[in-house]
Amino acid sequence: MRVAMIGTGYVGLVSGACFSEFGHDVVCVDKDAGKIDGLHNGKMPIFEPGLEDLVENNVKAGRLNFTTDLADAVKDAEAVFIAVGTPSRRGDGHADLSYVYAAAEEIAHAIKSYTVIVTKSTVPVGTGREVERIVREANPDAEFDVVSNPEFLREGSAIEDFMRPDRVVIGTNAERAQKVMRDLYRPLYIIETPILFTSRQSSELIKYAANTFLATKITFINEIADLCEVVDADVHDVARGIGLDGRIGKKFLHAGPGYGGSCFPKDTRALVSTAQQSGSPLQIVETVVKLNEDRKRKMAVRVIDAAGGSLEGKTVAVLGLTFKPNTDDMRESPSLDIVPALIEAGAKVRAYDPEGMVEAKAMLNGVEWCDDAYATMPDADVLLLITEWNQFRALDLKRVKSLMRAPLMVDLRNVYEPKTMREQGFVYHCIGRPRKIS
Repeated sequence: MRVAMIGTGYVGLVSGACFSEFGHDVVCVDKDAGKIDGLHNGKMPIFEPGLEDLVENNVKAGRLNFTTDLADAVKDAEAVFIAVGTPSRRGDGHADLSYVYAAAEEIAHAIKSYTVIVTKSTVPVGTGREVERIVREANPDAEFDVVSNPEFLREGSAIEDFMRPDRVVIGTNAERAQKVMRDLYRPLYIIETPILFTSRQSSELIKYAANTFLATKITFINEIADLCEVVDADVHDVARGIGLDGRIGKKFLHAGPGYGGSCFPKDTRALVSTAQQSGSPLQIVETVVKLNEDRKRKMAVRVIDAAGGSLEGKTVAVLGLTFKPNTDDMRESPSLDIVPALIEAGAKVRAYDPEGMVEAKAMLNGVEWCDDAYATMPDADVLLLITEWNQFRALDLKRVKSLMRAPLMVDLRNVYEPKTMREQGFVYHCIGRPRKIS
């Protein structure tokens, strides 16, 4: 099947490469000529494990191509995916749909025969209806259906999520469009992946509801972690105890500095905005958004308190800057709140991240950038772990202690065991356990 993917960001590039791996002929389109030139030369615009090899193999096989020419890519396509960004709009938090609507109008002028136009971008309820209106108005003679097909890709494991998803959600009542979508996802029928056909509105809402529920779980366990510290309970034990309940599940019950990334923050805000505009506010989600924003700011206070109430003239070694491991994505990362607050408090900050340094340098000022984890540590007064990259899970603690001025670690991801750190001579602060173990 011939597929055009509009947008070569995280969703578009991963989805396009995976569809080509399914055997479809895919052309990925982007207005950024530099990005397209880079892809032609094997340079990935994002870091995602396995993506470079997947792209290279399918380009060599002739199933995957890249272009800036939308009209040429769309004219023979049977399915055209809109996978452009929908960032939070300034002021009201609603999703900015200008890129989606601009793509829809361009697609309308380019289609030559029956085409399924698929919104892969995360969009509020009713967007599909507006896309249909735009296409119909721009090209009254066009034969097409507009389908909602939200993505559920986790950064760091996106290829596996696409190839072996929990489910595929397809929003359309048009039989002709359903057939096209079944053909696109045929390889997943072999492994008995649940394919849920529903209305466009339900499909659009499913994406937001799913992300918001997961964000709520994270916020809930972070609140429980704070309570654990006060009553001398261990949030790991609490999370395990409730996670074994099949109605709750163990995933997304890891206490930390708050959620970030490209999805949860903007999607929760967009759902709040949609609900308010619809006259049916979601008070739980509004609270989740506020608590998460507050939590990221409070993490810097934890570091200051751990350092004796002041960071003036002290050095903080920071490990991990991206919002999660196995990505270079800095969007809404807790580090963007924590690091500036540490510098404002008088600290000298040295930092290292395995993949996020380029993005971080563009977003954080006043930081001394280091080439590896240990380079952050000489004469440091505090070692702060923000992102739980695997290489930070097995640090040489004797070497760490020998490099630092004071053996003080603030671990915002609970990577290490308090007993081990105590035995190694560290003053260790973590999340959701007794406030101070030394």
